[in-house]
Formats: sequence, C-alpha cells, structure tokens
Amino acid sequence: MISNTIPLEKRIERLQFENPWWVGNQIQDVYKQMSKRLYFDVFYPFVTDLEIKRAVVLMGPRRVGKTVMMYHAIQELIDQQVSATQIIFVGIDNPIYMHLGLEDLLEISLKALGKKDAVGMYVFFDEIQYLKDWERHLKVLVDRYPETKFIVSGSAAAALKLQSTESGAGRFTEFMLPPLTFQEYIHLKGLHHLMHASSISYHGKEVKYSGTHDIRTLNEEFFHYLNFGGYPEVVLSERIQSDPGRYIKSDIVDKVLLRDLPSLYGIRDVQELNSFFGYLAYNSGKEFSFENLCRDSGIKKDIIKKYLEYLAAAFLIKVIHKVDVHARKLQRVTTFKVYLTNPSLRTAMFSPVRESDDEAGNMVETAIFSQWMHREKLNLKYASWRLGRSTGEVDVVLVDTKFFKPSRCVEVKWSNRYFSSPKELGSLKYFCEQNKLTAALVTSIDKEGVIEVGGASITFLPAAVYAYNIGSVRFDAMDLGAEIL
Repeated sequence: MISNTIPLEKRIERLQFENPWWVGNQIQDVYKQMSKRLYFDVFYPFVTDLEIKRAVVLMGPRRVGKTVMMYHAIQELIDQQVSATQIIFVGIDNPIYMHLGLEDLLEISLKALGKKDAVGMYVFFDEIQYLKDWERHLKVLVDRYPETKFIVSGSAAAALKLQSTESGAGRFTEFMLPPLTFQEYIHLKGLHHLMHASSISYHGKEVKYSGTHDIRTLNEEFFHYLNFGGYPEVVLSERIQSDPGRYIKSDIVDKVLLRDLPSLYGIRDVQELNSFFGYLAYNSGKEFSFENLCRDSGIKKDIIKKYLEYLAAAFLIKVIHKVDVHARKLQRVTTFKVYLTNPSLRTAMFSPVRESDDEAGNMVETAIFSQWMHREKLNLKYASWRLGRSTGEVDVVLVDTKFFKPSRCVEVKWSNRYFSSPKELGSLKYFCEQNKLTAALVTSIDKEGVIEVGGASITFLPAAVYAYNIGSVRFDAMDLGAEIL
C-alpha cells in the first residue's frame, strides 16, 4: 500500500514536530501569543468533560480560529497539571498521514511517546474532513477507547454537519464556532474603554447592558467590523484589509464553494453555485421568493433549494422564514430572507460599505442577524403581511416555541428618523397591538431612549450598541441580551 512507502520514523518525527509540548511543556510561541477568542471559556469545559463518553466536534467556517482554539485548549490542560505527554495533536491534512485511519494515527502517536495504551489521553485531530469516512473512524475510537477524550475540528462545515448528524448520534458533541461577534471584535482590538456598564428600561423594568460614552467612535468601529471584522486574522492585519478579496474570497468563500464536498448535496455545477452565492451576498437582508430567484438566475427551483441548503450548512448564509401578523407560520413558503452569516463576506466580493451608502441599512441588519447565528435554538423569524391594500413588516420576531406566540420584536434601522417621529413605526405598532406586546426595540444611528407609542413602550438603542450586547458570548441572567433573547 502507498501508506507503507513512508517510513514510520518519518511520521514519528512529524508528530514530534507537531507536539513540541512533549519536550518543552508548552505550545508554539506563535499560538501562545495569540489572543483567546471569548468562546474559549465556553468550549473548554467540553474538552475536560470526561463523564460523558463523547468526542467533541469543533466545526465552523474557515479561518475563524478553530486550530488556534485547540492549541489554547492544549496549553490550558498543561497549565491545569495534565501531563504534556498525555496530549496528542495530529493535523490530518498533512500528506504524510495519507491513507492512515484515526486508529492508525493514535497507535503511531503512542509509539512516539513510548506508551502502551491511551487511558487518560487527550487526542486532538485537526482538519478531520480530509479523512474519508472520518465519522465512522471516530465513532469506532469513542467506543473502543472510553477512557480517552477525542477532540476533532474541521472547516468543511456542510460535510461535517451532514456526516456528524447522520453517523455520530450519541457519540459526538458538536460545537459551532462562528465568525467573530462584534463584542469579540472589540475585545480583540482592545477597545473595552469604549464601553461601560449601564441600564435602560425594557419591557417595563430596568435591565443591565453595555453602553458607550463615545458612539461616534463605536460606529466607526462597527462599520469597520461590517467590512473586515469577521475573521481574527483580518481584524489584526491592515495588509489583508487592503485586499480582502484575495484573502477572504479565495481562502474562505472559493474553497467552501469549489472544494468542500458540495457533491455530498448533489451539486455538480460549482461555478453556478459560486455565481448564485454572489447574487445572494450582494442582496443580503432582502426578501426573496423562489419565483424571483428562478427568473433572475435562470436556475430551476429544486436546484435553488439545494444551493440554499448547502450554503446554509456551509455556514455562509442563514435563511429566515416569514410569519404573519399573528406570528403564525405560513403553510406555504413563498418568500423568505437570506442573510450572510458574516457581513464582511460581501466586502470581499464587492467593496466596503460606508455609513452613508444606500446599502448600509441592509448590511447593518445583516450584522445584527450575524450576532445570533451561533444560537441555533432561537426561533427567529420576520413578520410580513398584507391586509387589504396595506402591507406591513417587522424585521425580527422571536417566537416562543412552547406557546407559538411572539415574545419579542425588533425593528432594525440605520436612521435617527424614527426616534424623532416614532408614529411612523406603523407596522411595528400594529404588530404589537395584534399580539398584545407592550414593548419593542428599534435601533438607530446614535439615539437612545424610551418613547411611548400607543400602548407600547419603544426602546431605542444605537445599532452598534445593540449588536455588541446581543453578540455577547455569555449572558448574565438579567442583562439586555438575556432580556431580548
């Protein structure tokens, strides 16, 4: 076999190179110096949970920091007095491991360490999608080595999600790492001084939230986040920001659309898929119908459905479905909205958006929705209706899945106009009346306050402040994020 043409000692040498902590008791300096994502504190307990005999599958789009998070977890284990020789890291994408299964790699790693068994070991497999039938291999390892913790990562989110769900039931715990939230962006850039603890009236009570004393600067950072803020490397590199198309489009978008196993979804024309995604990206935040999509793209309806399914599974878009004025799900899905999971994807394909551009409103709305993308259990919808000659729409509706009633509604605006003229919020007011909601939230450019409109209390917050709060990785029980969500 081809696998036998590479000497065992060469593979052991590679493993020793990938695992410098076996000798030096710490990860590589390049990773140690990188800031931890705020999600690390959420992810790490899954690594150390030894009671549940499951592998952790760390998935997400390309370049969001999955590999770095694994290295940070390794260093944390060492700092918590786990022996460095109890920790194994293998980069599956390296050709030197070609044609080897996960159990083969584990056995070679144990030989490199001079160990006879894997009891109490932490084993990290990076870029797992490069191994054919990885989910079957991993399932076998979980069953065969119950006293070993396996953590794997992969960038082919569509393939991982599909295979993990079908084959890993009861064996895998999935952890989705999304692009940077606005809160994480502020954290990475060391801009905490822009924020301060505050409170505001919402739903009839005072709730805590993070406000700002410099909304002008925060808005500048917010638009920088819209254009460049989804990926840690882009945030920290002016060189990449000068040509985001080369980095984001070629290394993130194109690889997902052209290489990351779209064939699993029965997609053959990847160039057509690429073009279709460009169309969606340019129109992020707009309402679509299958009829209009078919007419504009020349693609058949069943193919469009397949493309939407793949792009959503690949974590490039989020499809938001419509409810009527009473927040009831429509029996026949004819229209829906599509949002990029990260607004900077649009910049990479077209050009940066400025605060005064016509498309700024849609991109602010996209950014707001992107803060929620990692909270898959939330039943987020938008409301749209036609009553006689009148029509109405509310941008965000959170539907209570237990009672099938709206519990929160938000109107996303990039304008101060409605703070001065709240009576123009006719659709929002009508929706609140029909559903007996006594409060709602509306975003603005820089206006903040609470205004009574009819029987509803409307809380106004700057869009950047709202995005920061709902993008919080962890919510306190009584803060604004928890109240809204």
